[in-house]
Amino acid sequence: MRTPALSEADQQMLLHGLADQLNAIADQFPLADQLRADPAIGEILDDEVRNLARLLGYLAGESAFRHRAAARYPDQVTPSQHRTTLALARAAGPAGGALAALGSAVHDLGVLFDLTHRAPGHDRSRAMAAAHQLLAEHFDQARTHLVRAAQQLRRAADGRTAPSAAAPPPPQARAARAR
Repeated sequence: MRTPALSEADQQMLLHGLADQLNAIADQFPLADQLRADPAIGEILDDEVRNLARLLGYLAGESAFRHRAAARYPDQVTPSQHRTTLALARAAGPAGGALAALGSAVHDLGVLFDLTHRAPGHDRSRAMAAAHQLLAEHFDQARTHLVRAAQQLRRAADGRTAPSAAAPPPPQARAARAR
């Protein structure tokens, strides 16, 4: 038995709701001046990696479900449903990028924790500063990816899809213009 299709308003609410969830995850990330070798940072990473992985799984699953439904019932797909399906698929890219950046942040935090157990000295201080910088960069990258995904979802929900880039002319056309 098929489930009824979502109305356009429900699809907009879905996309805005997902955008809100992505922004909520990004809001949990500590800022550069809040980062230190503290177990609380590890807890934040643990929680937000889990939240983002769940949300990325939802984006992938919902996108796949909608693609299958469109293939089975092509005459029932509305432009709004098509836009929603594409928005879900597009948001998965930056969400996956954010997850990768958070994976790197887990590594950076592990290095930072390890360095706190080494003998004090100039080399340790330099290494800790470098690890701290990388950790801050990876949180910033993850935040940027999530904000981009949320913006994409909101644009699609509001019906203002970004104009697609024009495809470059085929090589024959470029050669003909050059003559």
